[in-house]
This record gives sequence, structure tokens and C-alpha cells, in this order.
Amino acid sequence: MSKYYVIKPADTSAQLEKMLEAALNGKNVVYISDKSNLPELKEKKIIICVEISPAGFCIPLYEIITELQSRGRDSLGGSSAILLVHSSSELYTKSTAAFIIFLLNGLGCRFLGHPVVEATASLSNFSTWRNVTEAPLDDICMELCAKLGGRFSAYNPKLIERPRILALHSSFKGTSNTLALWNMAKAHLEGCEIREQHVENGRIIDCKGCSFKTCKHYSMNDGCFYGGAMVEEILPAIKKSDAVIWLCPNYNDAISANLSAVINRMTALYRKTPFYQKTLFSIIVSGNSGSDSVARQLIGALCINKGFSLPPYFSFMATANDPGTVSQIPDIEAASKKFAENMLKEIKKTS
Repeated sequence: MSKYYVIKPADTSAQLEKMLEAALNGKNVVYISDKSNLPELKEKKIIICVEISPAGFCIPLYEIITELQSRGRDSLGGSSAILLVHSSSELYTKSTAAFIIFLLNGLGCRFLGHPVVEATASLSNFSTWRNVTEAPLDDICMELCAKLGGRFSAYNPKLIERPRILALHSSFKGTSNTLALWNMAKAHLEGCEIREQHVENGRIIDCKGCSFKTCKHYSMNDGCFYGGAMVEEILPAIKKSDAVIWLCPNYNDAISANLSAVINRMTALYRKTPFYQKTLFSIIVSGNSGSDSVARQLIGALCINKGFSLPPYFSFMATANDPGTVSQIPDIEAASKKFAENMLKEIKKTS
């Protein structure tokens, strides 16, 4: 039987204990409570329990992550993880989960799609499930934890002989440092089918928030109420892809409006087509700082919410301001090649 490593700081709530019990379902477990008993965690399956304080922190967990960071960039190499998160308020569950995933991903950890079950103090975040079930909120929480534990046990990313990569961007080729960085990496993506999709201004109407019933109706017919280029071009391209790389210049520490609209409109496809077998990558360029803010947004929207698989080191981040300056970053070509090689390692089958 596979062994699971459960990072569970002391003083967890009764709710989080129940969530863990539902996810474990008899698994062979090693418990880790603090950084003093932290074993080697490469090539492991890890379940992370996060008890969030009223101030929005889980200090013992961050101490453990700091210890892992001191062991080097690959201290979680080959490992995969899921998270169970409970907050003593109605806040912090999503933002904390995205931050922890970002930190651990940078240490070599991968995450399956929908890797988190989050529970707020009132459990009201499970109310949307009332569209499909009349079960009590606590029962919904436990069922989701059990399903996550089951998916985690079966999680085994598949490699593809000739993966199809979709690159989504909304930048201008003549001036974009983000596209320049993508071109550096793309040059090393041999043996892949690559499609680039420019999300132009004015072509994508943002989601207007249709009802669950309306959205599902259009989804079942491969459409969306608002139609347009999203339905005709972008959703079919996402559906056909094995991996999607989001090319994101940092606009005020956020994803650009056009790409945000794409993410919002993906719900129509998501309701019919699971994204578990699709892999998420990104290239993010900031004029001064904040690339991590954009990366966490992508993790929250596309891995936690939409269910894309998150490979180790999913994002290539750089700082460059004036057009063309990305090429002046020391060793940027070597870094681009390394990122591309990691992409291939995570999605491409080799003979």
C-alpha cells in the first residue's frame, strides 16, 4: 500500500479532522506536525491540512515550507499534493490555498486538477452544490473530501507522443516582452503541435453571469449564450489541446482583461468537458514586480477552480519593462530552454 505524508500542524479544528478522515479512507499515513520532524519529501504523495487563523495565517505550515525551501529548489521533486483547508471565518481559504500551491510548485510539487477542498466557518461556500444535491452542507464537504482522496490515489499524469500546446495571449508582437520570452522557449519545444491564439481587443465579451441552468443548457450544446469568437475559435482550441500556456504580461498585478474574459467564459466548456487531462503552464513578465500575484491568480482560476493539472515549475517569470529588454536579462536564453525542457518532461512521451 502506498504511503501518504500528511502535513497537519497541531491544534486543527474538529471540522478539519473530519475532512482529513474522509480523504484518507484507510490510507497508510505518516504524520508531520512541524519542521522538527520533517522527513525527505521527494517522490511522495502529500496531503496538506491548513487551519487558518482569524488573522488569515497558518504559521506552523509556513515554517515547514520555509524549511523545505532551505533544502533547495527540488526539495519536493517528483511529489504530488492535495490540500484540505478550513478557516475560522468566511475568508482566506482560496487565497491561502493558491499561495501555498504556488510556493510548493516552485519546489517541484505537482497538483492534480481541483486539488483543494476548502471549508469556511459556516460552510456556506458549499451552497452552490445545492444546484445538484439537497444534502446538508457538512455532508457535501465530506463527500468532496472523499472524492478528492480517491482521485489523488489514482492520480497518474499521462504523457503524450505529440502533445498539442495552445498558447493564449493578447499582446502586440512588435513590443511584447512576454511574446519574446515565449518565442525563446517555443524554439525548444520539438515534437509538439503548437497553436497560438491572439485574443484581440473587442472580440471577447466577458461573462455576464447566466444562471446555472442557462449556462449548463448552452454548454451541453457546445455553446454559450454570448457566442462569438469565444465559441467559434477559442473554446474549440482549448478543447483540442493537451496543454495551455497563458502568456501574461503583468497589468497592475493582475491578468489582462482579455485573458480574464477567456477564463470567465470557459465555464460553458468546463461544465461539459473535464480539464483534468489538460496541463497548465504560463509565462509572466512584469515591468517591475508582482509576477507571483499573476501566477497565483492563474492557479486559483485554472487549477483550483477549473481543474487543470498543475505541473512542477508551471510558470516562467521574468522582470522586463521597456520593449525588447527581456532579451537583456542575464542567461535568459538558458532559462527559456530549461523551462521548455520542463514542459516537455511533463507532457511529452519519449521513446
